[in-house]
Amino acid sequence: MRFDQLFLDDIRNRVSLTDVVGRRVTWDRRKSQPGKGDYWACCPFHSEKSPSFHVDERRNRYKCFGCGESGDHFKFLMETEGLSFPEAVEELAGLAGIAMPAPDPQAAKRAAKRNTLTDVCEMAARYYRHMFQSAEGRAAQEYVQRRGLSAETLNEFQFGFAPPGRDNLKKALMAKDISEAELIEVGLLIKPDDGRPSYDRFRNRLMIPIHDDRGRAVAFGGRTMDPDGQPKYLNSPETPLFHKGTMLFNAHRARQPAYEAGQAIVVEGYMDAIALWQAGMKGTVASLGTAFTEDQIMRLWKFADEPVICFDGDVAGISAAHRAVDRILPVLTSGKSFQFAFLPDGQDPDDVINAGGTSAMYGELEKALPLSEVVWQRESEHARIDTPERKAALEKAVEDLVGTIKDERVQKRYRMDLRLKLSNLFYEESRRNHGQGGGRDGGWRGPQGGNDRASLAKVEAPDTPAYGVERSFCTMCLMYPELFERHFERISQLTYSNELHSMFMAALVRIATDLAEGAVTQIYNKLDERFYQILQEAIVSSKSEDDGSKSTTLRRWDALTNRLQILKEDPPEDFVEMLFLNYADMLELRMLELELEHETRAMEQDLTEESWSRFQALQQDLSRRREECLRDEQELAERAAKMRSTKSSVLA
Repeated sequence: MRFDQLFLDDIRNRVSLTDVVGRRVTWDRRKSQPGKGDYWACCPFHSEKSPSFHVDERRNRYKCFGCGESGDHFKFLMETEGLSFPEAVEELAGLAGIAMPAPDPQAAKRAAKRNTLTDVCEMAARYYRHMFQSAEGRAAQEYVQRRGLSAETLNEFQFGFAPPGRDNLKKALMAKDISEAELIEVGLLIKPDDGRPSYDRFRNRLMIPIHDDRGRAVAFGGRTMDPDGQPKYLNSPETPLFHKGTMLFNAHRARQPAYEAGQAIVVEGYMDAIALWQAGMKGTVASLGTAFTEDQIMRLWKFADEPVICFDGDVAGISAAHRAVDRILPVLTSGKSFQFAFLPDGQDPDDVINAGGTSAMYGELEKALPLSEVVWQRESEHARIDTPERKAALEKAVEDLVGTIKDERVQKRYRMDLRLKLSNLFYEESRRNHGQGGGRDGGWRGPQGGNDRASLAKVEAPDTPAYGVERSFCTMCLMYPELFERHFERISQLTYSNELHSMFMAALVRIATDLAEGAVTQIYNKLDERFYQILQEAIVSSKSEDDGSKSTTLRRWDALTNRLQILKEDPPEDFVEMLFLNYADMLELRMLELELEHETRAMEQDLTEESWSRFQALQQDLSRRREECLRDEQELAERAAKMRSTKSSVLA
């Protein structure tokens, strides 16, 4: 419904924004000035150590100067609790002690109609529940016992049973003055077109109510109890209450736990969602038999920034994931994405939990692939690239896919990432065709077989100043493209003591700035061959190291994660960015040192007042920057030690 602006302003004026926000943050006492209505805290929308989230009580607005999130009372509740706008207004109106405005007559009629139909569904749920607990529900009771469902779970999800027979529900509810038309409208009865009497949609099925955001039954899912019955699972049809494209099973229970844990899990079926809920993984929802819609994607992003879609690892599961990818890409935005976990072939979440408990399920979720990797695997894994035309076809398919992303910043990141992967793919194909080995590794290509030792021998020794810092910084620019883009102007001004690193970063900057110029099929073989040497280090670092053999260790010695072990601890984003910027600081220190050396030599030739002033200014700047850099290094070391200590205590 529409709300009058005066009504919304009245709520804002009566309810303190700091009270609303204060339920989610701790105010920074040193920085906040309550007397001026000026409050600061660490942002609730992204991980940070120093407060950049600001609330201005006088203007009734909040803004984070780190991630850019901003809004008012209503927006904050919508973003932190997953409420719709009307729900946020209703909650805040209650806090303000203001009655909700009466809806217009037509809206009131529609609301009354929905409430009536909801009452019908609730009555049906109670009928099915009664039948489940009766002697007629014995087969359904035995089935849920075999599935290991507890009494608490059965009660929470209101399991029921639709008995065999043509019109049991119809008779029971019509005897309570529910009309046949209402039962048809909510999808509980089917009315044949040939004039025959209506009959129950659900017969001889285990019944599971599907609830709306308020926890009211609005539809049903039924699993057949007949071993030969089809379909195995049957959902209610579209009704005035039930829209498959906007709803998610278990959303009203999962919303808050998912937000608090920072993780939402999406499974294929409601029995999967129930199994995970019972195992303690409360932030789990299920799709309702349809491909993801934009509405469902947006709802899931209110639960968590990167929900994990958990599908079977068989052909059907992978196909479903690929359909989801096509729906997600156009609506991607900064900080919002999805991950994909594929279970072992033939297993569902219930199987994984029964075999290894929740630790096994969490283990599968930890293997989840980011959306970008699923996109790359889908496009490249079975592509033939043995001719220029086929290379061009793959590149066009990738470019067309990236072009569907509406957010320009996200599109740019995807384009750069995929162009680098295409370049590496084409380069390794070229090496193989010229007899230099190479092959596939999950869509990426890298050194293989007997060429491993030769590849290792070619890696340059650290024979230049700041070699390790430069090499790590180059690789981090690849592994963390969001940091590369965010600090692009600064990065493009840096210089390097090592020729390989200078060449690599120049090429990377050129690829980033000239995305629209020249196809990968035209430029990949023009890059210095050593460019791919560093590219491989980022590729190896991005992969899980399941094989602990000596040969694997030798092949991966130069991976960034082996030089920087802390990256294996999955550090928070602000730690990674601080480390990244610390490397940039060290490279700039080296540039300042060289500039100071140049000024010193110049003064030896011609000492003037101007040159002496420049020398002193450089010396002071260098001293200050060294102190700042050292403080950051100490803070990083302390945080790294704390992370390792925390992990050790958890594992102990």
